[in-house]
Amino acid sequence: MKNMKKYLIILSSLFIASCASDEKFEDLNRDPNNPTAVSSEALFTSATKNLFDQMESTNVNSNIYRLLSQYWTETTYVDESNYDFNTRAIPQNHWSRIYRDVLFDLQDAKKLASNDKQKAMISVIEVYAWQQMVDTFGDIPYTDALKGAEEPTPAYTDDAAIYADLIIRINDAIAKLNGAGTGYTSADIIFGGNVAKWKKFANSVKLKLAMRMADANNTVAQTTAQEAVTAGVLTSNSDNVILNYLGSTPNTNPIWVDLVQSGRSDFLPANTIVDFMNAKSDPRRAYYFDNNLGANVYSGATYGAVSNFATYSHIGTAIHEPTFRGVLLDYSEVRFLLAEAAERGYAVGGTATAHYTAAIEANMTDWGVASADIATYLARTDVAYATATGTWREKIGFQFWLAMYNRGFEGWSVKRKYDAPAFNTAANSGLPLPTRYTYPLNEPTLNKSNYDAAKTAMGGDTQTTKIFWDKF
Repeated sequence: MKNMKKYLIILSSLFIASCASDEKFEDLNRDPNNPTAVSSEALFTSATKNLFDQMESTNVNSNIYRLLSQYWTETTYVDESNYDFNTRAIPQNHWSRIYRDVLFDLQDAKKLASNDKQKAMISVIEVYAWQQMVDTFGDIPYTDALKGAEEPTPAYTDDAAIYADLIIRINDAIAKLNGAGTGYTSADIIFGGNVAKWKKFANSVKLKLAMRMADANNTVAQTTAQEAVTAGVLTSNSDNVILNYLGSTPNTNPIWVDLVQSGRSDFLPANTIVDFMNAKSDPRRAYYFDNNLGANVYSGATYGAVSNFATYSHIGTAIHEPTFRGVLLDYSEVRFLLAEAAERGYAVGGTATAHYTAAIEANMTDWGVASADIATYLARTDVAYATATGTWREKIGFQFWLAMYNRGFEGWSVKRKYDAPAFNTAANSGLPLPTRYTYPLNEPTLNKSNYDAAKTAMGGDTQTTKIFWDKF
C-alpha cells in the first residue's frame, strides 16, 4: 500500500513523441512498481488502514495513548510514562502520520471518487481523523491545511469552530449515504461495502462529536445527539467499527510488532487499572491481563516507575496475537455516550441506568466474558448504577474508562471529559496528566507566525492547556 500514494514518482511527460503512439513500446518502459496513477480505491484503503495502524500502535515514537490513559506503563525506559513528549518527538510523528498518511490520501481519494457514496465513506473517516487531531492538539491547521505548495504555512483554525464544521461535514456524509448509488466494496476493509453499517458508523461519529462537546455547547450537543440517534447509531457489537488484521506482515496488528516481533519486554499493565479492577473482582482481568502470576492473581506495575517485567502481570495473550482486531468505535462506547445523554435530559430513548448497564455488558461480551460472570459483576452494589458511589460523571466515566482498555486515545479522552477515575501521579516526574499534546517542535520554526497565533489563542502551548470541550 505504501507504494500507492500521492507521493509516487510521476513519469515524465517528455517522452519521445514517436514512442507515444506505440502502446506496446510504452508498456515496455513502464515501471509496474511505480505507477503513474493511483485509484481512489487504493487511496481509500491505504488511508483507512493507516488510521487504524496509528491508533492501534503502541510504538513510543508515535503513540503513547495507552500510557496517558494509565492502562499500561513502561518497564525500563519510562520517559513517556512520565509525560516526556519531545525526546522522541511524539507530537511531530503523530501529526505527520495523520496529516500525511491519512488526511492527504483521503483528500486525493475523494477527488478521484466515482460517486457520492464513495465520497461519503471518505468523509466519515475524514471527520473521525479530524476530531482525533482536535482532541489531541486543540487548534490545528484545518481550513488552510492539505493544500501543499499552495499553502505551505497554513493558519490554525479554532478547535470549537472545527467541531462545528465537522458536524456539517458528517451531516453531508449521512445525506449522501442515504442517496442513490453504491460506495466502495472490496476497497472497504471495514464493512466490505455494507452501506447500512456505514450509516450507523456516521451517525455514531455524529453522536460522539455531540457528547464530547456537551459541556461547551449543550444546546448544539443536544440537537446533534438527538438527530444522530433518530437516524440510527450502532445497535450491537456486530456493528463495531473494526479492522480484522492478518497473520503476516505488513498486515498484522501493530501491537504484535511492538509486543512480540520486537522481542522486547517494554510494557506492563499499570497499577492504576489493575488495582481498580481487583477491587471489583472484574472478570475482564482474565482477558486484559495474563495469568503469569497464577490463576486470578493480578498485579500492576507502579505507573511511571522502572519495573521488573517478571514481577508483575503481563498484558493479555489475545492482545499479543498478530490478528487481534483494531477498533475505531464500538457499541459499548455508543451506549456510554447515550447514558450521559439521558442524564442530560436529551431525547435519546431509554434511561441512563439502561444505557450504562448495556454498555458494560456489551464490552464484556465483546471480550468473551461469560454471561454468568457479567451478571455477577453488574449485580455488585459498587457497580450497579443506582448504588455505585459518585456523581453520574464519576459512575459513567469510571466504567467508560475501564471499557476502553486497549483503546488508549479514548481512555485518555474519557478521563479528560469526565475527570474520572482518579489517576496515579507519574512516579518519577510527579507531573499531572497532560490534557493535550504540545505542538510539533518544527512548527515554531517552519510555521512560526501561525504557531504563535495558535499558541496565544489556546492560552499557551503546554501539556496542561485544555481543549475547548474540557471544561472541568
